[in-house]
Amino acid sequence: MARKIENVVVLGANGAMGSGSGAVFAAAGIRTVFLARTRDKAEAGRARAEQMVKSTAISRFIEVGSYDQMEQAVAGADLVFEAVAEDLAVKREVFARVDAARKPDAIVATVSSGLSIAAMCGGQSESFQKHFLGIHFFNPPNVIVGCELIAHAGTDAAVLAFVRELLAGPLGREVVETTDTPAFAGNRVGFKVLNEVAQLAEEHGVAFMDALIGPHTGRAMSPLATVDFVGWDVHQAIVDNLYANTSDEAHAAFALPAYMQKLITAGHLGNKTKTKGGFFRTDGKGKETVKLALDARTGDYRPLAELSRPLPVFVDQMKAAIRVGRYRVAMDAMCDAAGAEADLLRQVVLGYVSYGLARVGSVVARPRDVDRIMGFGFNWAPPSVLADAIGARRLIGLLDRAALLVPRVVIEAAEKNLQLFDEPEVDRGRYFVAA
Repeated sequence: MARKIENVVVLGANGAMGSGSGAVFAAAGIRTVFLARTRDKAEAGRARAEQMVKSTAISRFIEVGSYDQMEQAVAGADLVFEAVAEDLAVKREVFARVDAARKPDAIVATVSSGLSIAAMCGGQSESFQKHFLGIHFFNPPNVIVGCELIAHAGTDAAVLAFVRELLAGPLGREVVETTDTPAFAGNRVGFKVLNEVAQLAEEHGVAFMDALIGPHTGRAMSPLATVDFVGWDVHQAIVDNLYANTSDEAHAAFALPAYMQKLITAGHLGNKTKTKGGFFRTDGKGKETVKLALDARTGDYRPLAELSRPLPVFVDQMKAAIRVGRYRVAMDAMCDAAGAEADLLRQVVLGYVSYGLARVGSVVARPRDVDRIMGFGFNWAPPSVLADAIGARRLIGLLDRAALLVPRVVIEAAEKNLQLFDEPEVDRGRYFVAA
């Protein structure tokens, strides 16, 4: 396709994803127009973009404006990138305006974290639908290079191929194509884990669960701290969408805990509401700063030190093995450990491996796809890395005992004595931290 992307318009450029995505385009030297409800909000988005990349140089490629200039800006755009509120009705209203003003060959993309691509463009012109797709960046886009590319049934194959090359080339993304299913691949697998840990925290404690499923299990950030970083409102939007629109073996894991709903209603949204917090918050300043953790049963916050309790010995064994690069030994410690706490850890970690690899064939085409989005998008150890460290035959037995689904690809790996992880240039050790 003989086309170039020389002019991009970002709608919703004041938000975290809008400004971050705009920073990616501008950093690649592409003229980018930041639009928001007001010019001041768009200016704030540009300032946030500069802060993200730690440079004012990208502003040479950024212009700002309000939605009053939407039609004029869209008329000259090669790519319109939508990052408005994660609400189907709001997005469809915006797309109607875009459709009326866009050039016939202009590409329109949404950064939605999981709404239906087909539903978003339904009712628009045939040309709009052919040029419409999902480009799901992960936050912050200037740091996390994992990216999902989602076509719907009406997306033109040449448009899809062009955007794939744009993302993987000038924009430096690690691209994974997924089907148009709720929350796509990364958020569907990742938020299953995050919400499951949030559910377990009501009984077992926020501080304990976040420490038990910590970086030693193959993640850059512990799960409940991740929810605070993402934002409880964003978390709710994703899991509510999954609970309403999926009916697979993990359906119950997507039910938002009642204590979270109560706190969200009271304005607790995680890190973005610093005085109220989420699972954690800090009080005081300087040497007087105290980290507090939520008591999920009461809704109160208490010093983290009061709510923490010693971790089981096998966690120390895992960390000791990770420190010297013995990741199989770390998995041995997890798999061999006895007791209720070991069962809890295995429920979450093995559940992640099972659920991720079981999406192969429906959400993604290959194990490599789910591995890449979890590794490059979430900075979590890909399911195949954990499966290989445990061993396929042993994993089948553990999944059976835990009453978890055994994915077809794991059975094939056991039968053929294969390794599942297919990224020879990726150091598996990057995903394990012995913090």
